[in-house]
Amino acid sequence: MWSTTAAERKASAAEIVLCSYNLKNWLVMDRFDGEKTVLSAPKPEAEKQKVVSIIAAIHPDILGICEIGTEDDLRDLQARLKAAGLDLPNIEFSHGGDEHRSLALLTHLPIQARNSQKGLKYQIGGVEFPFQRGILDVTVRVAEDFNLHCLGVHLKSKRDIPEADQEVMRRNEARLLRAHIDGILATDANAKIVAYGDFNEDRNGAPISEVMGSRNSPNYMEDLLIKDINGEVWTHFWDSADAYSRFDYFFMSRSLRPYVDFKRSFVYSSKDFDKASDHRPIVMRFGLETVVNRNKRKAASQ
Repeated sequence: MWSTTAAERKASAAEIVLCSYNLKNWLVMDRFDGEKTVLSAPKPEAEKQKVVSIIAAIHPDILGICEIGTEDDLRDLQARLKAAGLDLPNIEFSHGGDEHRSLALLTHLPIQARNSQKGLKYQIGGVEFPFQRGILDVTVRVAEDFNLHCLGVHLKSKRDIPEADQEVMRRNEARLLRAHIDGILATDANAKIVAYGDFNEDRNGAPISEVMGSRNSPNYMEDLLIKDINGEVWTHFWDSADAYSRFDYFFMSRSLRPYVDFKRSFVYSSKDFDKASDHRPIVMRFGLETVVNRNKRKAASQ
């Protein structure tokens, strides 16, 4: 029989905050500092500090991230967050064919199961390609009778490459994610699933349709449409093109949907978000009872 942890007791008295954030290359790489190229340079310290301050302000219970480098990079972030007052001791670190840019999840809640997919592949025109970042898959035990299945992804970028069409690659990765979701729901039709991350795709793109599935299907994954304080939905800014896009999403299973607080979930907004990353974090809030029941209980107590 499961024992109830202090983290779970705290969670049971309040809502749960899930944050998804592309950190923009928290890793060692060649960088241009404005004057010259610096080889094998880490993410600038000022950018790291800004990332930490943004995450600490959100104060998530569960943090899913893209574009982290090594496990040492992840431990660096974890230590900085703890120093800023956010202790997330439980982690999952994963990658796909690209071992340079990884996925990770950090939480103070227990991780009950791990099933991250690192070796997924697909074919285009007879040529085999790896799912570049794979699928981070953990089940977080939010409460004794509430498990959240977290699927983190970072789909192929829109950057053109000679080997294949980038959108077709992204669509194939989306199909692999969809198949993984269907596999989970085949085992547990009532699984509370959230697929989150940087999908590198516009809302009307084919890869997004692949992930969501048919609206009439019991396995439909609904897009959580969230906005910032100004009512805007964009999550990514490409400065050289002056282009604002919505690339970061939460998709939720039918069993999770009733627990999600649509009104209090949001796109994080600050004037200097770009001092940390080219992405803005997205935030989902949910409770351990359905929103309808919670509202009824509040109304009855007034």
